[in-house]
Parts: sequence; C-alpha cells; structure tokens
Amino acid sequence: MDQQPSDPATRQRGDEEPAGAAAATASLQGLHSPFDALLGTEYVEAGPRRVVARLRVDERHHQPTGVVHGGVYASVIETVASIGAWLALDGEGAAMGITNHTEMLHAVSAGTTLTFTAEPVRTGRTLQLWEVAVTDEHGAPVAHGTVRLFNQRRAGGG
Repeated sequence: MDQQPSDPATRQRGDEEPAGAAAATASLQGLHSPFDALLGTEYVEAGPRRVVARLRVDERHHQPTGVVHGGVYASVIETVASIGAWLALDGEGAAMGITNHTEMLHAVSAGTTLTFTAEPVRTGRTLQLWEVAVTDEHGAPVAHGTVRLFNQRRAGGG
C-alpha cells in the first residue's frame, strides 16, 4: 500500500488526501510538532477516544542492523497517546507523559507502513493511561506501548 504525503505542499498532482486526514488535522490544532515532520508521522484520526497515525519506514528510522530503531516506536507511541490525552482534556489543560513502556514485538525495515492506534485505558482527573498498538500493513503486531500522562489542568479547571 503506497503512502501519500500528508503535507498538501508535498503531494503530487492527482494524489488525494488520505481518508480522515483532513478531520484529524483539524482536531490537532496547536498539537502538531516539528518532530512529527522529522519522523514522517501522518495522522489519520484524532479524537479524545482514539488517535491513529501512520509512518512509512525508511532508512532514517533504522538502527545500524537495518531494522527500525526502538526509539522511533517509543517516540510515536508517546506522541499519539499525548495527543489523545490532550484532546480528552477538551481545552482544560495539558497532558504530559510521565512514563512510557514500549515493547518491540517484531522487527521491520524500510518499505513497511506502520499504523499506531492509541486508545485510553483510563482518563482520570489527574492521570490518564493510554495503550498503543503498532501494526504493519497486514495487521500483524509489531510493537505495543502504554503511556501514563499527568493532567496539568488550568487554574480554575476541573
């Protein structure tokens, strides 16, 4: 499955924006990071109950052995969980990761498209716990992570 660039400026004539990408981008107002562009993360869906992102693996994601570096998984896992946690706060504050437990299950290399799907396990008043499944284009599990986040609510907020 070919991955289309998420940045309209880099799309080729005739390329269409991936399904749901426009809605995901709209819900990410103020949450985009230059780090997303550095890694090549593309958001497909973003909301307070689910965040889905894709990453087309290339050589820049590799460790010296030619497979994806574990830090790539940990970074995107924390990012999608953080975005979901921020959206779950509905403008009442910010969520900041305090733990990230990432497990690599299967090695992949360049040419693989990874899908990161984040869903909340618990969204409490002060803490949130998000679980992230990482699969390849065939739906096979590649990595898994959990991220605990602290809700820093605005003064006067819940």
